[in-house]
Amino acid sequence: MPEIHIGPLTLQTFGICFALAFVAGGALIHRRLQELGKPPDWAYEIAFSALAGGLIGSRLDYVLENYDSVRDDLFGNIVSGSGLVWYGGAIGGALAVFIWAWWRGYFGLALLDLAAPALALGYAVGRIGCQLSGDGDYGRAWDGPWAMAYPDGTVPTDQTVHPTPVYETLVMGLVALGLWRLRGRLRPGLLFALYLVLAGSERFLVEFVRRNDDVALGLTQAQLFSVAMILGGGIWLAVAARRGGIRAPASASA
Repeated sequence: MPEIHIGPLTLQTFGICFALAFVAGGALIHRRLQELGKPPDWAYEIAFSALAGGLIGSRLDYVLENYDSVRDDLFGNIVSGSGLVWYGGAIGGALAVFIWAWWRGYFGLALLDLAAPALALGYAVGRIGCQLSGDGDYGRAWDGPWAMAYPDGTVPTDQTVHPTPVYETLVMGLVALGLWRLRGRLRPGLLFALYLVLAGSERFLVEFVRRNDDVALGLTQAQLFSVAMILGGGIWLAVAARRGGIRAPASASA
């Protein structure tokens, strides 16, 4: 179901879920800013910065990865609405939010912890869009009990496959819930470090049943990025544990 038709209006299901991902993440940040005694309206500024930077980063990543096929119309492909690459969007969105935080004087570990649950929730909601639109993010051929086909998808297939967007939505939804429940209980920065480990692990594992090609060491490009996330977050947590523990002092938690 890539499109929803309401009279003369045609809505893209992926676009709807893409927008809802930012709304959900922004709502979570809004709630947390209220708890922290910070201006809740910052949530809208953060969401807009992430959206703008994410769109630019994802498009540039797509163009760089597919340069041979798009070089005859670089400008057209840059401004096109198709071909959004998650990692490019994540980097672009992060840079834009960092610039915002520097402008607001909120650049630091608190910003990373603020973003961690929202990033997980936004990813979970965004994958619903992949599932509804059948955009090719589904997995390899499979005839298991919950296998699905996407005959009307943006990238159609009549063969039953692993519905990997469903897997990712369920897992990252649980990750978002767990990170939210841990807010304020860990030392500054460690909630984000835990996000890196959990999000990296999820993507690393799901890639084994997705359709992406290996690029090095028998791993896909997404798995290589995931390994970097897991190592970065794991080392961060290990060093923190050796230097005073990972839990926040009781007064800070309160």
